[in-house]
Amino acid sequence: MNEIETFLAAKTYAVAGASANTQKYGYRVFKALLASGRETYPLNPSADEIEGHKAYAKIADLPVIPESLSIITPPEITRQVVNDAIAAGVRNIWMQPGAEDEKASKSAREAGINVIDDGACVLVLLARE
Repeated sequence: MNEIETFLAAKTYAVAGASANTQKYGYRVFKALLASGRETYPLNPSADEIEGHKAYAKIADLPVIPESLSIITPPEITRQVVNDAIAAGVRNIWMQPGAEDEKASKSAREAGINVIDDGACVLVLLARE
């Protein structure tokens, strides 16, 4: 399996930067993962709930450790999210376009995490399934 297939084969997901604002990319990614039948948790420290799902401030607060994490945050926040993901034992990270951060990618790869940070968009891939 390639990096994307490995990411999409996971049983559990989290979306850092999930949003209740239907116009935001974080909303669309969260909704698309849910719509594809995947167990997905929203990460947003400013929201209580997104689409009827309890929102969590950080990975450590989740009821499970997600196998795959989609990140839709500014790069400076991406760094902290990746550090939290490494500490939690997340296996796959997909930095969505605009969320990429070189230091975060390097840290994640050094920790043995499958990283997608090449500008590919999860929404495009999910639309093909």
